[in-house]
Amino acid sequence: MLQQIDTQLFTLTPAASQAVKDILEQRNLEGYALRVYVAGGGCCSANFGMALDNNFSDVDTTFDANGVRVVVDNISIDYLRDATVDFVNDPQHGQGFAVNSPNAKSSHSHGEGGCACGSESGGGSCGCGDGDGSCGCNN
Repeated sequence: MLQQIDTQLFTLTPAASQAVKDILEQRNLEGYALRVYVAGGGCCSANFGMALDNNFSDVDTTFDANGVRVVVDNISIDYLRDATVDFVNDPQHGQGFAVNSPNAKSSHSHGEGGCACGSESGGGSCGCGDGDGSCGCNN
């Protein structure tokens, strides 16, 4: 049985929630959830991946964020705790999802930032910001 929690592990901003809702509607994916997970490595010691998923495991944790069902596996939970997932439209990098996690430490010499990036399933590239602790991702 999936573990449903009453409080959010991380914040999905209203912009990110709306972007997910729009994608689910455009693709007619009823019953799907946003899966957020850690894919090791990356410029900031962790890359976050995102996918639209309807295949859930007994060890997954789910919660609702602004009307979006979110699923997280038991390994990714610790990296995502207290993170913020946003949908940004950066003129330089394009639009996409950005994850800022205090639990993903930067390996850059520019500081301790809590930077980690992810992209919606289906492609996209991510790169850490220019030293301000931000991430920019595009699809």
